[in-house]
Amino acid sequence: MSVFPFSAIVGQQEMKLALLVAAVDARIGGVMIFGDRGTGKSTAARALAATLPTIRVVDGCRFNCEPEHRDDCPDPCTNKRVRKMAVPFVDLPLGSTEDRVLGTLDLERALANGEKKFETGLLAKAHRGFLYIDEINLLEDHVVDLLLDVAASGENLVERDGLSIRHPARFVLIGSGNPEEGELRPQLLDRFGLSVEVRTPEKIDDRVEIMKRCDAQEQNAQKFAEKWKGEDAKVLRQIARAKKAIGSIKTSAKVLRDTAEICKAVGADGLRGELTLMRGARALAALEGDKVVTRDHLKQMAPLALRHRLRRDVLDETGSTVRIERALEELFG
Repeated sequence: MSVFPFSAIVGQQEMKLALLVAAVDARIGGVMIFGDRGTGKSTAARALAATLPTIRVVDGCRFNCEPEHRDDCPDPCTNKRVRKMAVPFVDLPLGSTEDRVLGTLDLERALANGEKKFETGLLAKAHRGFLYIDEINLLEDHVVDLLLDVAASGENLVERDGLSIRHPARFVLIGSGNPEEGELRPQLLDRFGLSVEVRTPEKIDDRVEIMKRCDAQEQNAQKFAEKWKGEDAKVLRQIARAKKAIGSIKTSAKVLRDTAEICKAVGADGLRGELTLMRGARALAALEGDKVVTRDHLKQMAPLALRHRLRRDVLDETGSTVRIERALEELFG
């Protein structure tokens, strides 16, 4: 199936920004996208993964190991041949069991040969790529909890049936769902780095343009991809420059103080809000080619990093985004 070009997606600027920021710094902790059905949530995630450059892996490795880090592989990763592969994009279907996600004992081999061998799960396949969960709000809580643990640590530890396997599992976690079909528990939602709300476009011109572009892709996917190839290449270069520069981006004491004041003003629970806002603002600065994080970067990232972390205020039933925008206006004008 052909992938819709990332640059050809009409509108949904906040969702696209969140995905770009997460692609620059995976430590941000993934993106949760809530919104109406059919608004391009999975299309955008797939499109970004397809835009990224191929990665180098040890040929035949089940864990997508980098040739330079083959020592981290639980298998004897001795093959000297290196191949290139597309950035992994793994769909985690509803109803997936813990064994399917984490990996388990290869029962067939155990019964046939009496050999204990690890059968990789979806987390191993997603290493160095994206793990996408549509309707994550309908997934069992304990599976979501496991996913968030691995996404935060970058490692998957499996201990069962006499097996003890630890392997790297660094991926960008993207969840999406429609709040009308059920909500994610606040404890789990808080562990996502960024949260985005997408809505059905209101402008007639946008709706018409979406129809035109979808129709053009259906008529001739190759020609449509060729048309947007140049724009996607710009996105790719922007991400590559940002990933290279992010280690040198400066965050002043004044900006850190602003970050803490925003989180306190909106009543964000815990300190994950501060840490995510700081990392997100730094990644945004890198994407925009700036060398220091500014208050403008904080203001852009604050709704994405904080709206899912606000305590409910029984005296103020306005939405989280409005509360954050109001706090930003009061603090910084």
